[in-house]
Amino acid sequence: MQDEQVQWYAVATRSRHEKVVAEQLWQKQIECFLPLKEVLSRWKDRRKMVQFPLFPGYLFVHVPIRARRLDILKVPSVVRVIGFQGEPEPIPEEQIQSVKTLVFSQLPFDPYPYINEGDLVEITRGPLRGLVGRLIEKKSKFKFVLSVDLIQQAVACEVDASDVQKI
Repeated sequence: MQDEQVQWYAVATRSRHEKVVAEQLWQKQIECFLPLKEVLSRWKDRRKMVQFPLFPGYLFVHVPIRARRLDILKVPSVVRVIGFQGEPEPIPEEQIQSVKTLVFSQLPFDPYPYINEGDLVEITRGPLRGLVGRLIEKKSKFKFVLSVDLIQQAVACEVDASDVQKI
């Protein structure tokens, strides 16, 4: 039998457990990549730079999946290896390398919702929180459209990209 190819796979974790899972995977000698973003957190009495996962709830492993899948799934707080119909799906090497290049570049970057024009979205923060509408345009801000279907009328406003989530 041929040796299985080592590829990148996405692993879903419990909420806010990404760093703990990454540490446990390294202890099991499983190569992983957890892209982090430094953010200034503010409390009443102080400010501090804190590292948050760039993709909350996910990290990446570089393994021969058939040989190491069970080792990954046995780590507490691992939910599943991402794939289709129960089969892990590899991530192209170029995509992981692109994320690594950006994260280690010292250039400013922000997470950006994976949303396409025309998608139904919900505003998750701010004064419009909870509103559902359609994404019409992507630039540095989203154009959010609220529709009244019965009278075939709509109103649009711009919202921050981080305040919109695909439904």
